[in-house]
Amino acid sequence: MSVAPFTLSGHNPDVLTCIANLSNDEVFTPPELANQMLDTLATAWADANGGADIWADPNVTFLDPFTKSGVFLREIVRRLIDGLASAFPGREARVDHILTRQVYAIAITQLTGLLARRSVYCSKNASGPHSVAKSFPDTDGNIWFERTEHTWGGGTREFRSAPLTGDEITIYTNRRCIFCGASEDAYGRGDELETHAYALIHTHDVKARIAELFGEDMQFDVIIGNPPYQLSDGGYGTSAAPIYQMFVEKALALDPRFAVFVTPSRWFAGGKGLDEYRKKMLSDHRMRDIVDYPKLYEAFPGVKIRGGVSYFLWDRNYDGPCTVQTMWDGKPVGEPVARYLDAYDVLVRRNEAIPILDKVRVKNEPTLDARVSSRKPFGLPTNFHGKETNRGILDPVRLFGSRKMSWVKRNDIPVNSAWIDEWKVLMTAVQGTSAAVETKFLSRPIIAGPGAACTETYLVAGRFPTEEEANRYSLYLRTRFVRFLVSLRKSTQHATRDVYAFVPDVPLDRDWTDALLYERYDLTTDEITFIESQVAEHEATLLDELSGEDDDE
Repeated sequence: MSVAPFTLSGHNPDVLTCIANLSNDEVFTPPELANQMLDTLATAWADANGGADIWADPNVTFLDPFTKSGVFLREIVRRLIDGLASAFPGREARVDHILTRQVYAIAITQLTGLLARRSVYCSKNASGPHSVAKSFPDTDGNIWFERTEHTWGGGTREFRSAPLTGDEITIYTNRRCIFCGASEDAYGRGDELETHAYALIHTHDVKARIAELFGEDMQFDVIIGNPPYQLSDGGYGTSAAPIYQMFVEKALALDPRFAVFVTPSRWFAGGKGLDEYRKKMLSDHRMRDIVDYPKLYEAFPGVKIRGGVSYFLWDRNYDGPCTVQTMWDGKPVGEPVARYLDAYDVLVRRNEAIPILDKVRVKNEPTLDARVSSRKPFGLPTNFHGKETNRGILDPVRLFGSRKMSWVKRNDIPVNSAWIDEWKVLMTAVQGTSAAVETKFLSRPIIAGPGAACTETYLVAGRFPTEEEANRYSLYLRTRFVRFLVSLRKSTQHATRDVYAFVPDVPLDRDWTDALLYERYDLTTDEITFIESQVAEHEATLLDELSGEDDDE
């Protein structure tokens, strides 16, 4: 994959590589990544148009519907200035044509609107004396921003007394925006603060909205950009819900010829509220290219986006397999592979994993997600703690919690009390590190004997009548083979029941080792090497110490 040269001069750094991000939700795209995306676009355009150069076409229109720094438009303009030299020999007329007739944007905030205009027009005032565009009638040019308000709906109706008059008044609490789901408590702000009500997604008719913004019935050939990622959803702590999928869906509803977007890769296999979006995208055979950056911080240096990021190219006239390419340390990993994304219910991001998974799935064995419990297996939250000792507790139950062991009464267990007297294998519901590359994927199992329960810190990964079966199951979960299959569905640190859906439920008639499992599924030397390059051995941890304690107090 070639990358367009990117320098402002021989010595000066590009200012767009130096500015800080707004937040982890609104991330500025590095110019290098923007140019890689434009290279992918140019290749697809040429393939679909008999080798034509998109940058030499004066009629192609581009839209960045969620611009921040203006980097996409700036790099598009730079390429068009070179490509249209023969069509517009005069540089000033060429630049004016490009800026007024070919490139458009919607800014996400007032600040980013000013920044984008400065990047593209060389002036925050598109019609000002310093602007390189010479025929705009207004200050915004084709980079639009106006404050948009949320539309609150739902909520709870309450009757209260007016503080001054004492009259009964009706108010609504816990309302949310009907378009983006933002909480009124968090985003019902005064005029001095940004609303984060983004214009593209706050409309029922996005085509009419675009016509309203730009004054005519626009049909864009290319829509490209990097949407905002999430909004606080009013949950506990820093709980947030993704919104990038809303931008993608609205942009595709504009029916562009091509669309190129960079987003978090969590949608491949997880993400809050992304099930329908994932299903739709995987089954859309107009998805032509995906370039994936699994390594933390790589595509966006210094920005921690769990699960990595990726960009995709969507081609309105294409119907076929999608080419998937993994990037690592700035270089392609292996050859790109064209495959249908809906072969599985999640997107298996590494091409090397597909033949391994196919060998496992062809046996049509049941999978471990049928064994593993849902979150909060005994109905107890993470912050629930019992007593430090079992003294004075009638019929005590040993409780595995987030901090340490404690003791509770049996009738304190609200659900699944019948599980207490079985042998159980526990797995932490969250497993992840701050490292740039995850290599463990699951914690080491804990064997909890009869008389034990747990809070939602753990899942009950399996229940058994005998200690021998529990031990064998625990050994199975520790194998690299199992954790590799888990990794194919685990996009964040959350290790919920669904991440076990590729792991076969093998008979517990032996102590399973990786060697036995490799033989069972007829894996090649290269496939084994790949698994072991992705998954590290487990070392002894505090969890082992906990699991080794006996119920002899």
